[in-house]
Amino acid sequence: MEIDFEAITEYQRYKLMASLIVPRPIALVTTLSEDGTVNAAPFSMFNMLGEEPPIVMISINRLHDGALKDTAANIARTGEFVVHLSDEAMAEQMHGCGERLPPQQSELARVGLTSLPSSAVAPPRIAQAPVAFECTLWETLETASRQIFIGRVLRLHARDDLIDTQTWRVRLQNYFPVGRFGASFYVTTRDRFSMEKEAGVVTATTAVDEM
Repeated sequence: MEIDFEAITEYQRYKLMASLIVPRPIALVTTLSEDGTVNAAPFSMFNMLGEEPPIVMISINRLHDGALKDTAANIARTGEFVVHLSDEAMAEQMHGCGERLPPQQSELARVGLTSLPSSAVAPPRIAQAPVAFECTLWETLETASRQIFIGRVLRLHARDDLIDTQTWRVRLQNYFPVGRFGASFYVTTRDRFSMEKEAGVVTATTAVDEM
């Protein structure tokens, strides 16, 4: 079939794109509200964009009345945020952070996550997250429906068993992030395989332990 995107609604385009472009990595983002409350919210329209400079992208939709979500408003105001990647152990808590709360109420406290001080930015990082990137705002793009924030990564925090700093390889046998599969559906990343050729034959049997 062929679908003309100009002939369908914004919501229909969103449903098709968000359900087909999967799985997507999830950024659990912490920011600070005006009164210092720690805000935490997950966004799956997220990815890395480059390494020099080291930049990541988060796309945050506007509310129905056109106002900014708390995360977007906080980033726009302070220019700082922390991106966390969630693993299986904290997946339910990450999902719980997606529920709307008043700006003065922290999602971290509600779902049982704890914070630790960041090194280079004011928003704290999440103690339970296997990975955290401290970011400052690099550039902002705006569309009719979204604020798109490009952040420059200043610091990386990772669980001690995740990175071999001699080879700069990630120990995938210790890393099990979850991805978004549309709506409230998620996927794990345990079913891994290699496409390297052995003796001219592509094999999917090689264990993927480092990358």
